[in-house]
Amino acid sequence: MVAAVSCRRRNDRDTLIDTQSTPLPRQAAVLQDDSGRVINNLRISVTDRCNFRCRYCMPEEGMVWMEKSELLSFEEIVRVASLFAQLGISKIRLTGGEPLMRKDLRLLVAKLVHLQGIRDLALTTNGFFLLDQALDLYNAGLRRINVSLDSLDQVKFNHMTRRDYYERVWRGLDAAETLGFGPIKINVVLIRGINEGEIGKFATLARARPFIVRFIEFMPIGADDGWTTEKVVTTREILQTIERETGMRLLEVERHGNQPADRYRFEDGRGEIGFISSVSEPFCESCNRIRITSDGKLRTCLFSLEETDLKRMVRGGARDEEILQTIQQAVWKKEPGHLINRPEFVRPGRTMSQIGG
Repeated sequence: MVAAVSCRRRNDRDTLIDTQSTPLPRQAAVLQDDSGRVINNLRISVTDRCNFRCRYCMPEEGMVWMEKSELLSFEEIVRVASLFAQLGISKIRLTGGEPLMRKDLRLLVAKLVHLQGIRDLALTTNGFFLLDQALDLYNAGLRRINVSLDSLDQVKFNHMTRRDYYERVWRGLDAAETLGFGPIKINVVLIRGINEGEIGKFATLARARPFIVRFIEFMPIGADDGWTTEKVVTTREILQTIERETGMRLLEVERHGNQPADRYRFEDGRGEIGFISSVSEPFCESCNRIRITSDGKLRTCLFSLEETDLKRMVRGGARDEEILQTIQQAVWKKEPGHLINRPEFVRPGRTMSQIGG
């Protein structure tokens, strides 16, 4: 039996009042590509808008935002997510842009967290709106959040984000910790010449607070980001710096698994560090992720040059079976890898905020 979602809404097309789903099959299908990779992790962007202008993500000026009518409605997101769940997707991460700029996001969270087959729902945010929304999100059922925080120095933070929001982000982090969100992961993009001198400070933070710090290698995805290989601070260098500056060895917890981050803990058990080594040690061969852009396009890789328009099918009256088949066909052709550092690499036409982080 194929899942069907019906919703009754008020005037606000994102306000869900009554959503009913028919039961999923007892055994969900396996979503697999022609390389044998099983896909169970879906990132859903809910908006392309963001109140930050991070250097590795988008230009400072000139961004043109989508009209709300171009975005998938909450009703449409729930329907699409339920279909992916039938195909074996068990993890969903909400992204943007800045997802908390989408009005009443808690309503979507409350629906997704109860979808049959979805075992894990998480959110990636810049943290600015957490102070106001953390309680509503927690009450809606959200427990896992990732917060982008590229510097522990206010001046460098302002330089990286082109915004003076450092104190506001920290107030949001404190509120989330107090409410009991966990794990709270701190995403740090290191750019040589800007913030690589803070590696030791972030390692100390991971030992002092219940945060998992994850270092992410600088990738060529933002418009006008100035990316070069020389600006990439590699995982090997970060590991050596942490051990030198903390005097503690890092022990492997999980390496080259299904998650993008290789996980390490300090030898005394206090604190965890993650590394997303997309440039120096690509994990493409074990990638289990796909993503939906805020305007309803399926991308099988962050660096995809092609997209599958699911919104057109949803709004065009396509039956569930048709959409399921289209998803399977698109995922079957998932790219083997992203080709960074190879002559044939081509940057995507969209910025990170337009694709979904």
